[in-house]
Amino acid sequence: MDEPRTAAVGAAVSTPEAVGAVGAVGGGGSGVGATASRRALGPVALVVGGIVSVQFGAAVAVLLMPRAGAVGVVTLRLVLAALVLLVICRPRVRGHSRADWGTVLVFGAVLATMNVLFYQAADRIPLGAAVTLEVLGPLALSVIVSRRLGNLLWAGLALAGVVLLSGGGFDRLDPVGAAFALAAGAMWATYIVFSARIGQRFPQADGLALAMAFGAVLTLPLGIVEAGSKLIVPSTIGLGLAVALLSSVLPYTLEMLALRRLPASTFAILMSIEPAVAAMAGFFILHQAMSFTDALAIALVIAASMGAVRAQADKRAAEGKAEREELAVET
Repeated sequence: MDEPRTAAVGAAVSTPEAVGAVGAVGGGGSGVGATASRRALGPVALVVGGIVSVQFGAAVAVLLMPRAGAVGVVTLRLVLAALVLLVICRPRVRGHSRADWGTVLVFGAVLATMNVLFYQAADRIPLGAAVTLEVLGPLALSVIVSRRLGNLLWAGLALAGVVLLSGGGFDRLDPVGAAFALAAGAMWATYIVFSARIGQRFPQADGLALAMAFGAVLTLPLGIVEAGSKLIVPSTIGLGLAVALLSSVLPYTLEMLALRRLPASTFAILMSIEPAVAAMAGFFILHQAMSFTDALAIALVIAASMGAVRAQADKRAAEGKAEREELAVET
């Protein structure tokens, strides 16, 4: 897997808005349930699309690492992604409050730190183990912020899956690499929180573009120190652009749009399918085989994610039914 992400290629995509009341005429409970399910599956599809994009981008990043180093890859990714977003979004820099700019700076710092930590981990321990440890951050967030027992149960099932995916080998990992992966997971959880906030404060992808630019500025000196002139080799820049588009621009866009319609706890559980998609990307791009244990672990995290989606759909259907009953009583 690649490090976590989020956010928006804005100008081309309008913000999803809440739809009005459903089923006012003639619709029974099943019709309302189907509508609620479609509403829930919309943002879920955005999240899954972002996951697929970022994992195949991660595979390209692994191929690029021998050329530019871990920090060099992060630098190329953030700098090129920031340039693309700034050109597309042309964010307005005036008229924002101090709190708005504070959110941008924190989010940009989180993006930069998260990327650096993950690639440092991937440079020291196997990619699958790094992803598994990193996923613990969002899973912990889902437990902390959840107010429903069902979410806790699905989080527990997903956690069992990522532990199984590790193959019980955490004790054999480089402790420094494992520490980097766990720290990246903590940054991922922080990212989820601030991604939602920046999506609320800025239209389209403006906030993301500004935060990405700040993150690029933070990592650029580190990348120059590590890779130097290797960063400007045309073939390296080309691969870096592919990583930037697949691992930052597209998934950040899809996820920010999704977070405007999904609670953080559900989003965090959905992110647990990252190891499954990473295994698929590793198989197709890096020719990494998958064992039976890996397949079983993937089945567990996918089952947990499907359960979270269904729970969210049922919750929305119940809320819609309650609203209609309340309206009927008032009239």
